[in-house]
Amino acid sequence: MKSAVIVFPGLNRDRDMITALTKISGTAPAVVWHQDSDIPDVDLIVIPGGFSYGDYLRCGAIAARSPIMERVRERAEQGVNVLGVCNGFQILVEAGLLPGALMRNTSLKFVCREVKLQVVNANTPFTRGYTPGETFRCPVAHHDGNYFADPETLARVEGEGQVAFRYAEGTNPNGSLNDIAGVFNEGKNVLGLMPHPENLVEAAHGGMDGRALFASVLAA
Repeated sequence: MKSAVIVFPGLNRDRDMITALTKISGTAPAVVWHQDSDIPDVDLIVIPGGFSYGDYLRCGAIAARSPIMERVRERAEQGVNVLGVCNGFQILVEAGLLPGALMRNTSLKFVCREVKLQVVNANTPFTRGYTPGETFRCPVAHHDGNYFADPETLARVEGEGQVAFRYAEGTNPNGSLNDIAGVFNEGKNVLGLMPHPENLVEAAHGGMDGRALFASVLAA
């Protein structure tokens, strides 16, 4: 699998993502700086977590307007798989590639802990390594992960299989509507989620629950 990691100023999980992709695929991803004009021919594009542009205005709002995001949009429309984790999720939402919005956690505090995720749609390139309804562990670290959508959008997301994961067993850390932790676009080739699967992919992390997501894309 050939992959690329998009890096914006202020991101701090790019090395984690690069390491995870390298370990799982056996090939180091291309690293694309936000000012680059193009993205190599790859199977997967990833926008990792952090605080792009210091999270000024709204989380992900400035990065979403970077010219490189037009290339991401083009590749997504061509069917390339695109993954946004944490701030990457926020960027994809701000860019209009995913529905809804991500607001301040209801606690108004930064949360950094492990949660439980339930697989809602296991029939996508990102989730075929899981079984429907399966729960697994995953760490979170965010201040603005409260997923919100207006009633019409929420009904469409729920009705068309665009919910990827829900927080399970009472572990919702941010107040997200319907416990939504991750959503797809309509084509199911763009996924955004707040938890960090790249931080639970090898024994040194204390478990490998997040590995199936990347292995699914590799198999696809």
